[in-house]
Amino acid sequence: MVRSSSNLRSLKIGLVAGAVVLSLSFFVGVWPAGETYRAASNGPSPSFTAAPYLPHCQNCPNENNCTACHTGAQPNTGPGQVTIAGLPATYLPGQEVPITVTVEDGTAVIYGFQMVAIDQNGANAGTLTVPAANPQPLQVISGFVNGNERRYVEHTQQGITPTEFGSKSWTFTWTAPAERIGMLRFYAAGNGANSDAGSSGDNIYLSSTASLSGTSISNFDNDTSNDISVYRPSNGTWYALTTSPPNYIVTQFGEPGDIPAPGDYDGDGVTDHTVFRPSNGSWYVKKSTGSFTVTPFGQAGDVPVPGDYDGDGKFDLAVFRPSNSTWYYLGSTQIYRVRQFGEAGDQPVQADYDGDGVTDIAVFRESNGSWYMLTSATPNFLIFNFGVADDLPVQADYDGDGKADIAVFRPSNGTWYIRRSSLGFYVYPFGQDGDEPAPADYDGDGLTDFAVFRSGTWYVLGTAGPSYTVTSFGVAGDVPVASTYIP
Repeated sequence: MVRSSSNLRSLKIGLVAGAVVLSLSFFVGVWPAGETYRAASNGPSPSFTAAPYLPHCQNCPNENNCTACHTGAQPNTGPGQVTIAGLPATYLPGQEVPITVTVEDGTAVIYGFQMVAIDQNGANAGTLTVPAANPQPLQVISGFVNGNERRYVEHTQQGITPTEFGSKSWTFTWTAPAERIGMLRFYAAGNGANSDAGSSGDNIYLSSTASLSGTSISNFDNDTSNDISVYRPSNGTWYALTTSPPNYIVTQFGEPGDIPAPGDYDGDGVTDHTVFRPSNGSWYVKKSTGSFTVTPFGQAGDVPVPGDYDGDGKFDLAVFRPSNSTWYYLGSTQIYRVRQFGEAGDQPVQADYDGDGVTDIAVFRESNGSWYMLTSATPNFLIFNFGVADDLPVQADYDGDGKADIAVFRPSNGTWYIRRSSLGFYVYPFGQDGDEPAPADYDGDGLTDFAVFRSGTWYVLGTAGPSYTVTSFGVAGDVPVASTYIP
């Protein structure tokens, strides 16, 4: 049943009170006959953040929002906003993150909010903890949506007065899951209330954000989508079509003979322009945060294999040396390691296969169509037979569970073969012989999309929708940035 407050004067602040137990009629958006709803200053009932039942389902319903009780204008039409601050662009397993939710509204007298974090299946993601306080301005409550339990953090009756004129902020801790489980989404609803003991005249605000799980490989604008982008070896120039905001970016960084090795070397969620120069065995990194570094690490003939090998959320300098099948990497925490793994003819296919936030050493052996992995979560190496001669390995997270999947693109028939870690085997024809596969999450839904680059034209099959797009961007001889992870 609905929770209510005994303090009638401040009843308006609650986002909304609704049914705690969600029935089938709730799922289809029909409320039980005769049910009534009242605002509650001691915090709303669960499930009023407008979060979707299933993040990937475009036609599925959402949770209700505060306007179910606070009548009047539609959400986000008032003079303020609700924001979620503090989330990292890419989360690490078990990471403790201080989050601050703020409601800004210069016309309000008191304020309230509710926030939830969910995974790709609509279930609760991570743990919410409120700091000790007396009186306590925050609380965590549970609710069920579409059969999934969700945990919500929200205000109490002691947490409704403004922090400063025109706004109220609440800070609490979100602890990430013990392993990567794909893109996580955070939804917040906020209320700027006039405290007149009525149900109208309040302003409701909605907001959402996301934290990625290492899927950002060609993202030059720090949103949740990878960008169509190329590196032109002939002049050492990077070209990108960003989406937030839509823009065309040209960056000269490199010279003929350099090997592109993009990645997020400063941990801010933006891909950094990076090249490995075989002629002098040096790495040149132009970080999005503004710094420029040159680091000797490697030699001619080495293959750059960037990744996060020390699990700190930042890419490391790393090379695979085919001449001795040895991996060398210099972590951003200054850890230097050498590991022999593989044999002559192997192709490096590094990725986070076990979802622990650490890049795993792995090779694809074309001669027998086998994958050999040295994952950080297991003491012994793993072997998977998957592929045939001439297949191109295209390892990525195709099912959105936070773990890279074993996958190949077969040029002879233009078909993708994927061994998904959570959804099983999948085959899909997309492309033709001569195409360069460039898989990445271009639609921002947390799942890797099929994409190929064909002599200056991009063909992308997004999983959101799904949507099929054809984009002319680049020229023959360009290297798709997303394909730099493909040997």
